[in-house]
Amino acid sequence: MEFSEVVESRRSVHQYADEALDEETIEGIFGRVRHSPSSYNLQPWEFLVLTEDENRERLRSVAYDQEHVTDAPVAVVVLGNKDPSAHADAVLDDWVNKGYLPNEKARDAVMESIDGMAALPEEERRIWTVRSTTLAVSALMNAAWDEGVATCPMGGFDAEALVEEFDIDAEQYEPVMLVTMGYPDEDAADVANERKFRRPVDEIVHFDEFDPVDSTQLPEETPASADD
Repeated sequence: MEFSEVVESRRSVHQYADEALDEETIEGIFGRVRHSPSSYNLQPWEFLVLTEDENRERLRSVAYDQEHVTDAPVAVVVLGNKDPSAHADAVLDDWVNKGYLPNEKARDAVMESIDGMAALPEEERRIWTVRSTTLAVSALMNAAWDEGVATCPMGGFDAEALVEEFDIDAEQYEPVMLVTMGYPDEDAADVANERKFRRPVDEIVHFDEFDPVDSTQLPEETPASADD
């Protein structure tokens, strides 16, 4: 698809066809996700991809029993590494090798800054990793839809239960989001129906000064509906 078609036609889908996603398709999607931007290019994201029925049942048990976790052939647990320095050596070596940094002294200065971030309180490191990791989630949904694979981002889950259920180091990783993936059912209302309301550009964009619009009414021609 053209990029504009991808972003304008993508929907959050709850109804999936009874068709598996092969490993090659999944890896191809994540091959594009890996190009997502991140703070200092530190790429703090990790993805636990659940394809086995029993594992998606386990995930559903910590996701408030939401049906599409198991209806979809794939569910992804999106994790953010809370240690900014985790991949810093490889990233900064690459910067030096490719001329983004002029020398080792400059590399050391950047590393000092990253080490300072790693020493911040946990809450600040959680915010840091969520900011970068959600960029990759957006790329995941668009890359999937470009292959005809529907997704649904999910914030409804018990984070403490999730890390315990899947033996994830909660000191190191922040559960950021869940994403279901699969080919949409041909009767999926999320895809077939008219797109839900989106706020107009002139209401969400503020040039040079912030003056939010107090909008409580939907346009008359747009059906009143929750966002997707």
